[in-house]
Amino acid sequence: MTVSVDTPRISIPARAAHRFVDVDGVEVFYRESLPERPDAPVLLLLHGFPSASHQFRRLIDSLGRRYRLIAPDYPGFGHTRAPEDFTYTFERLADVVEGFTERLGLTRYAMYLFDFGAPVGFRLALRHPERVAAVVVQNGNAYLEGLSDAARAFTALTPESPSAESTILDLFTLAATRAQYEGGTADPALVAPEGWLLDQHFLDLPGRKQAQLALAYDYKSNLAAYPAWQAWLRRHRPPTLITWGTGDPFFPEPGARAYLNDVPEAELHLFRTGHFALEDRLPDIAPLIARFLDRIPT
Repeated sequence: MTVSVDTPRISIPARAAHRFVDVDGVEVFYRESLPERPDAPVLLLLHGFPSASHQFRRLIDSLGRRYRLIAPDYPGFGHTRAPEDFTYTFERLADVVEGFTERLGLTRYAMYLFDFGAPVGFRLALRHPERVAAVVVQNGNAYLEGLSDAARAFTALTPESPSAESTILDLFTLAATRAQYEGGTADPALVAPEGWLLDQHFLDLPGRKQAQLALAYDYKSNLAAYPAWQAWLRRHRPPTLITWGTGDPFFPEPGARAYLNDVPEAELHLFRTGHFALEDRLPDIAPLIARFLDRIPT
């Protein structure tokens, strides 16, 4: 006798590869989904502080069967290994990510800009506007009005500022890392602890805090570059999707709305959550990204 059993419909996560590639002496670790189509649209995932490509693991699971999602770790982050004499500035991070895209042969891609991913991604956009098919912005700031008072004070610190180093180093503690994940969320129970625990593991590796200290002092270079990034947006008007956690203590809601001054046709979605919006709002954000990418000419 044959018994008919209804197979439940489930969403099968994407397969993903985890590799290293050498970029001018930097061993760049990256995650890459293996989509079902060889010509799948490419989404370059640019992570934030203090995280790495693992922050996108669930997004890759969700969308990686349909799109080619590629997430590198910057020097000073995650599994990437940089030479001891590497100079940690945002310009150098962009150099490495630019070389990474060229090593992988990426000539056309959408960019996901989150936190530190915005200064890295906009530098790539200025260098190679022809490669940028679209922009997804998630709490990636490019406007002075998108800086909270705390962020303004932090970015103003210099090595000569009183207690500057201790103030910055306080941000690299486990309590501060956890707060970046849970702060501003409607329900912290939806934030998995392995994200901030893994971030802290990497922060505690030898040399990592000094690398992050150098980037903290260099962050003001991004503020100086805001006008150039805004001019690029006005000139090229890329298809733009903005998803923003309104409880972000560093980059508040005005930073999301400011994009509409330069790309008024951008699609804007605000969520009641914090900085790491994918942690608890992935079911809302992933479908928005999928619909957005489906509208982008390949």
